[in-house]
Amino acid sequence: MEDTAAPQPSHADNPDNNQPVRPGADGHSAGRSLTAYARPALIAGVVIAVICAGLLIVIFALDSFNAAAYSVTGKSVNDATDEARDIRELYSGVRAGGIIGLVVSGVVAVAAGVVLYLNRGATTVDADDEDYDLDDLRDQ
Repeated sequence: MEDTAAPQPSHADNPDNNQPVRPGADGHSAGRSLTAYARPALIAGVVIAVICAGLLIVIFALDSFNAAAYSVTGKSVNDATDEARDIRELYSGVRAGGIIGLVVSGVVAVAAGVVLYLNRGATTVDADDEDYDLDDLRDQ
């Protein structure tokens, strides 16, 4: 083996000498990997939820405008005519997609928040990680 600064696997770590040792296999836990994805998932979930809520507000306003414009002529959107039914169902697909997107992104945001809350004290600090300020960078 090469002589490097990184620790090398020993035969005690690998009882089956035919199988290679995976680097970092012992120091990586499932909780830490979930935490790595939780913050981006929380941000994405909140952003998508806000976008879906805005979309639903716009759809509601357009629906109200179409109903008001249709009723100016004395007709009602609740009539049993094909035209009234088309106006009622005009934005139904977008409305359903907005509601589904809002629910899914809300669930993702809540789940990510729970993971972050449960792992809030489990941060690892590297020994080599130093804090540099402007004076340290200027001296070099």
